[in-house]
Amino acid sequence: MKDKSALLAAYDDAQGVTARFNKNLLERINRELGGTFDGATFAHVARWNDALSRIEMHLQSLTAQSVSIAGREFPFGRGETIHTENSHKYTIERFTEIAGEAGWKVQRRWQSPPPEFALVLLG
Repeated sequence: MKDKSALLAAYDDAQGVTARFNKNLLERINRELGGTFDGATFAHVARWNDALSRIEMHLQSLTAQSVSIAGREFPFGRGETIHTENSHKYTIERFTEIAGEAGWKVQRRWQSPPPEFALVLLG
């Protein structure tokens, strides 16, 4: 678990790497499913959801528009989003609780120095 501002900065980086990664979904839909998305009419949005302890990534329509995928039409209102990803963030203690509720036990963990990243072995 990191500070909310650090998480948002990582998922909405100034270089636009995450935005390009997120918008690539539209390019793949166009290429693989015959979609008609115009990536320029969608903006990458990263949000922190405190209640669910996660970063949510969205693609937000910048205008009212309609796109098709595999011959089916999908209307979007201005500001409407496509929810593309969740990245849950937990403290080691909360992760241990969740694992225990699912019948797992933390056998070992590795945690890096700041900015922290943890790997957990469950058994």
